[in-house]
Amino acid sequence: MFLSVFEMFKVGIGPSSSHTMGPMVAAGRFLDMMRASPFHFSGVRASLHGSLAFTGVGHATDRATILGLAGFLPDTYDVEAAERALEGIHASKTVSPEGLGDLAFDPKTDLIFDYDHPLPGHANGMILMATDAQGDVTLRQVFYSIGGGFVMTEEELAAGKDTDEGAPVPYPFKSAAEMLEMARSSGKSVAAMKRANEIARGGSENLAKGTARLWEVMNDCIDRGLSTDGVLPGGLKVKRRAKGIHDALQAERGMNLTAPHTINDWMSVYAMAVNEENAAGGQVVTAPTNGAAGVVPAVLRYYLDHVPGASRAHVEDFLLTAAAIGGLVKYNASISGAEAGCQAEVGSAAAMAAAGLCAVLGGTPEQVENAAEIALEHHLGMTCDPVAGLVQVPCIERNGLGAIKAVSAASLSMRGDGTHLVPLDACIETMRQTGVDMSEKYKETSLGGLAVNVPNC
Repeated sequence: MFLSVFEMFKVGIGPSSSHTMGPMVAAGRFLDMMRASPFHFSGVRASLHGSLAFTGVGHATDRATILGLAGFLPDTYDVEAAERALEGIHASKTVSPEGLGDLAFDPKTDLIFDYDHPLPGHANGMILMATDAQGDVTLRQVFYSIGGGFVMTEEELAAGKDTDEGAPVPYPFKSAAEMLEMARSSGKSVAAMKRANEIARGGSENLAKGTARLWEVMNDCIDRGLSTDGVLPGGLKVKRRAKGIHDALQAERGMNLTAPHTINDWMSVYAMAVNEENAAGGQVVTAPTNGAAGVVPAVLRYYLDHVPGASRAHVEDFLLTAAAIGGLVKYNASISGAEAGCQAEVGSAAAMAAAGLCAVLGGTPEQVENAAEIALEHHLGMTCDPVAGLVQVPCIERNGLGAIKAVSAASLSMRGDGTHLVPLDACIETMRQTGVDMSEKYKETSLGGLAVNVPNC
């Protein structure tokens, strides 16, 4: 099993990796299928199912699908160009992706939110169709957005989710137990093993440049969030709070009577800054999802800015260790809120961040595994119940608390020798089982929890 650090962490746009980035990626893949087809097409259609239908508007799934069919992709997304394109599409009722000419597409009639017919493969399902001059469907493909921006066709999902058919890697661990055994036998850290795997696939230069860019985008996102105020889009009129909190924290610096627990506010504000940017549709890094994008950057920024002896040279080790843990969670359970609730998003992110911090603080592989387990264990059962289907309440604050839990988990693990009762593998399996048992109301449908007990306006 191998999931690259660049699969666990992807540069994209808000507000959702599964509901915004995933549909845009799926549309891009469908355009490639159309380009490879011998048929001539005159139009396109799309239908959204399950969670993509129920919370699609709040998560900008409609916009993402329309723009994806027009040729936009998350990693090269241009906000101004997208706005111009949307205006033109609504006016002309056509999309014009490169190499396919003008295709009939009326967003009001050709993009369907189907609340009544969930697709069998995953809660986040969509069907994309291409039509001929008579309006008959001549190409059809079912896609599933399985979390974190990952997209699979129904055939790929049926053939075996998360299969890895690439070249062999030196440390192909698919469980935490295997990871620890390989670390013991090789004498390498989790980061060192992960680095060797990445180099075997992509080379050392790509790894260094890629991880440096990931942190640059993460850090820039924090800085934008800390310097921007106003009201978030979507209708709830949620005020941005990160700038105000950060300004107050800056003003308090140097005061002799600052309470020790104020450090929690620093961790929270870094995470909230990211998730406010995400809610506004800004550029973020999925970590491992957009809804949980603030936790890992917040903990890494906390390490660099607040921990004595911290070094930017350790950023790569942090990200590699975090990605190794995220890969285990994704492979053996889920990182999708629509599949397993927020335990799969913020819980996974906290486990990843805790492991990364433990690693750069000098933790052993056993302590790293323990840190991840502590963080994930104390998110078990967490539901995904966004108010009005927006990635705002409770999502923004939840990332702040996830960062605090991650730091606490890393600190606790460093106080021991890595020996503990509940293995990370057992915790991951428990999370998977809990997700299976969880009511659909609490899995990113906005049909239960806070979403029905808080006024939407």
